[in-house]
Amino acid sequence: MQPPDDFNPAVGVPVELAPGLRRVLAPNPSPMTYRGTNTYLLGTRDLAVIDPGPLSQPHLEAILAALSPGQRISHIVVTHTHLDHSPLAAPLAARTGAPVLAFGGPEAGRSAVMQQLAAGGLAGGGEGIDSAFRPDIEVGDGDLIEGDGWTLEVIHTPGHLGNHIALGWEGACFTADHVMGWASSLVSPPDGDLTDFMAACHRLRARDWRVFHPGHGAPVNNPAGRLDWLIAHRQGREAAILEALTDTPATARHLAERVYIDTPAALLPAAERNVFAHLVDLAGKSRVAPVGELSYTAEFRRLA
Repeated sequence: MQPPDDFNPAVGVPVELAPGLRRVLAPNPSPMTYRGTNTYLLGTRDLAVIDPGPLSQPHLEAILAALSPGQRISHIVVTHTHLDHSPLAAPLAARTGAPVLAFGGPEAGRSAVMQQLAAGGLAGGGEGIDSAFRPDIEVGDGDLIEGDGWTLEVIHTPGHLGNHIALGWEGACFTADHVMGWASSLVSPPDGDLTDFMAACHRLRARDWRVFHPGHGAPVNNPAGRLDWLIAHRQGREAAILEALTDTPATARHLAERVYIDTPAALLPAAERNVFAHLVDLAGKSRVAPVGELSYTAEFRRLA
C-alpha cells in the first residue's frame, strides 16, 4: 500500500485533531517512520504526552513550546521502546518533572518462543531498541491512566514489540505502530511475534472504535476496515508461504526469494524477516515444522 500524498504536516507545529488533542510531528522521516513520529498532547491543563519520540533537541523544544500559559505536562506515556518513540522520554521528564509510564523495559512482554530465539543469538532486523529505557511507572493491560479531565485505557498489543501498548480514549485509540494507515506494521523476530500481533489485531477488531491515532501517518478514520485489511494481508502472506513450501524443506531466505519475486534485492532481508515471523507462527499452529532446532537459518517443512 502506497502512503497517501496528502499527509505532510509541518515538523514541530502543533495540529489540533480534536478538542483537547494535538499532534506534533518529530523531525525523523525515513522509510520506516514515514513523515516522522507522531507525538500526541492530550488534555487542556495537565497534559499527557504520548510517545515523546526520538532523541531530538528540536523536538523536545517543540513539545515544550506547544504548552500554553497555565498548562503543564503531568504524564509521559510511551507505547513501546523503539528508538523513534521512547528516547526523548527521559530528557522530557527531566525538564518537566513528569513521570514516564510504559508497559516495561525493552524485553517486557516478549513471548516464550521469542525469548528462546533471542537466547539463541537472534537479534537485530528491527527499528532499533532503546535498550536503556526504564519507566518510572509500569502499567499493565486494562490499567487506567487518569489525568486532569482525561483517562487512557491501557491495551497490551504485543506483536510489533512485546512491550507495545495501545491507549483507548473516548472511542479513539492511540495505536502507535500496531495499526497505521500508510503501511503494515513491521513484525521482526525476536522483537516482533506474529502470533501475538494477529491476536492483538483481532482483539482490537472486537471493539467499536471511532478513529485510530497511529504512531506515524494520518488518523485512520475506518478502524474496522483497516484491521480487516491488515488481517487479510497477513493471511494472504501465510497462504503464499505455504504454497511456496512444497515437498522440499526451505529456509526463510529461500522462501522470501520465491514469495517476494518483485522485491528489490536491498529489501529482501526485511522480507526474509517477515517470512521467518510467519514460519514461527505456522510452527506454533502445527502447519510447518523446523528441520531440527528452531532457528533463523533452519529449514522448514510443511506438515500435512
